[in-house]
Amino acid sequence: MATIETAQYYDKGLAEPDRADLCASSPVRVLFVNHTGTPGGAEIAMLNLIRHLDPAKIKASVVFGADGPVVEQMRQIADTYVLSLPVAVGGAKKDAMGLASILKLRAMLLAIGYIWRLARFIRRNNPDFIHTNSLKAHLLGGFAALLARKRVVWHLRNSVDRGYLPSSTVRLMFRFLARRIPDFVVTCSAATMRSLSDQASANSRASVSTNPRGAVVHDGTVSSCVSGKSGVNDGIHRIALIGRISPWKGQHIFIRAAAMVREPFPKAQFFIVGATLFGEEDYECEVRALAKSYGVPDLITFTGFRKDVLNVIADMDVIVHASTIGEPFGQVIIEGMAAGKPVIATDGGGVPEIVENGKTGILVPMGNDAAMAEAIGRILADPVLAAEMGRRGRERVQNCFTIDHTARKTEAVYAMLQSSRRWQIQRAAQVVRVQ
Repeated sequence: MATIETAQYYDKGLAEPDRADLCASSPVRVLFVNHTGTPGGAEIAMLNLIRHLDPAKIKASVVFGADGPVVEQMRQIADTYVLSLPVAVGGAKKDAMGLASILKLRAMLLAIGYIWRLARFIRRNNPDFIHTNSLKAHLLGGFAALLARKRVVWHLRNSVDRGYLPSSTVRLMFRFLARRIPDFVVTCSAATMRSLSDQASANSRASVSTNPRGAVVHDGTVSSCVSGKSGVNDGIHRIALIGRISPWKGQHIFIRAAAMVREPFPKAQFFIVGATLFGEEDYECEVRALAKSYGVPDLITFTGFRKDVLNVIADMDVIVHASTIGEPFGQVIIEGMAAGKPVIATDGGGVPEIVENGKTGILVPMGNDAAMAEAIGRILADPVLAAEMGRRGRERVQNCFTIDHTARKTEAVYAMLQSSRRWQIQRAAQVVRVQ
């Protein structure tokens, strides 16, 4: 199978082609498929994308495998359906997706039955394309699209690498199927695209020539790029880690770094913003106990889940990202940069595609609390540096990571697919103009 070289998309992605094909007739009908209605990073990214697609060119509809808060929000902007996915299939954690679990007869039969029902739903609604948005949706929606004889786009927002898919067998399976099920693969970062290769890890920055037909379309922020506090010059420093509470998100690293920073900066205030999502309450208890163990009652403030994340960011001086495995992208990072905040982030996955080390933020090794503490201290000690990093970060987001960039590039993918046969897609993808 011919493949594309992803280096050209590393920090540029798809630009708008001649979009006459999209405008020539009625809007392109795209059915998005997602296995859950629970709000996670992939679900919020899909919601933001659909909200900003041009309705004159794209007619979006969505089918979920389960009800939830995202379903209600989606109903306000697109035709939305719930085709209930059996709990034995939809409730299985990706961490448990080993070969033994995949071969469980009951779960397999339930999955096959769901694929058949979804294929009937697709034939009845007759979209032009299927756009899958989660790992389970890639498989269920992908096979259903094949049965319904519809072209399918995988939008990969999870790295196919260790830490996201622990079983080497499953990682190999996803890489194999990525070359055979979808007509096109969109990834949220070049690192995620590289993870589809059998010869490279997601943390390698070398270009890869063994990927499926696809291109990188970075996620974008809906932030208005308006900052709140103006720098770290009022004597009270507010530093936040924002995101789901989970071991790989590194709240324990952040707490240890906070304890080191508190000694030279006693007025520093630290916030963990977020909650558990997938049965990780034991870890939350551990990190709360860790915070108390330092004997400083107000070392960390746990805010719980906050809907107004952009308001929280506006009130902070520094935004920290502490993931212990390579993040596929890093939505909170671009939101912090959009608000003019200096960002400290771990150097892995798609994060180096966002943060220019020393310019828009500081990259630190994953799992290194001492390096994180040093980076926080460097920013707190130098308000001029903090302000300059914030300014450059805001400019970078405006130039590269707005939701309008994401929507226009996604429309470009549809335009290319609409005008190409399957065997032509590879060549067409290579000649799409880049910015």
